[in-house]
Amino acid sequence: MKPKLLLLFILVILFVGFVLVKFFVLDKQNEFGQLKIVSSPTASIFINNVVIGKTPYYEKYRIGEYIIKLIPEGTATETASWQGKINIYKNSLTYVNRELGSSDINSAGEILTVTKMDHSPKSANLGEVYIETEPQGAIVNLDNDEKGIAPLMLEDVPQGEHELSVFMPGFFRRTLKINVESGLRVNASFKLAIDQSQSSKVKENKEATPSAEIKTSSGNSVTVKDTPTGWLRVREEPSVDATEAARVNPGDKFSLIEEKSNWYKIEYEKGKFGWISAEYAVKE
Repeated sequence: MKPKLLLLFILVILFVGFVLVKFFVLDKQNEFGQLKIVSSPTASIFINNVVIGKTPYYEKYRIGEYIIKLIPEGTATETASWQGKINIYKNSLTYVNRELGSSDINSAGEILTVTKMDHSPKSANLGEVYIETEPQGAIVNLDNDEKGIAPLMLEDVPQGEHELSVFMPGFFRRTLKINVESGLRVNASFKLAIDQSQSSKVKENKEATPSAEIKTSSGNSVTVKDTPTGWLRVREEPSVDATEAARVNPGDKFSLIEEKSNWYKIEYEKGKFGWISAEYAVKE
């Protein structure tokens, strides 16, 4: 009788072990997300050093971390390749877009993932957006409203479609559409490409005025250009971190007091001075 009881006990232990392995190990390995990769120009795709196809590419992948490498094909052999880490999350899309230039500084792109928020939203129909940029410090706009400097977490974002853009003086702006869902966080990682024309202008200015970072102007004026928001912030200092002093409108014309690396100092009211972004003003 005892041998039968011992055998039964062993069978029960084996069955419990099988159930644990199936539901906590094997099922975990069978959890999938989606991976979409696009690039310009077309590139061969390597995932964990194994070639898996060409861009554009879409496939299901087990959740986890992967190393992706894109190598341009054919006539684009002089174009720079790209390599980076990405994460696949359960029932979620990881989107990779790369615009490959002649070098890393001329290349741009973004990686988008969606994860659960670390906490419950304050109310229904709210999510989050986390933005990081390379290089850091880009200006973040959501639906044409300036939000701050990357890296940046935007909380209490209404669910639905939004326009997200990042910009840094001397680099090309990146803009894309994102969809925010309740209780979820959109993680957006941007790589900015340098604007060589702006770099040349900055270099010329530095060579022309090697001993002065700020140039004083007399007799010149600036006119505010059209902006995505329909107005332009005037700041107390030449920095996006500086306090907003006022707002001016497209078409407004002001005397130019000083210049400092992509900023113009103006007299926006009698006896009141502030700085506006040179990106949205024309010097005359």
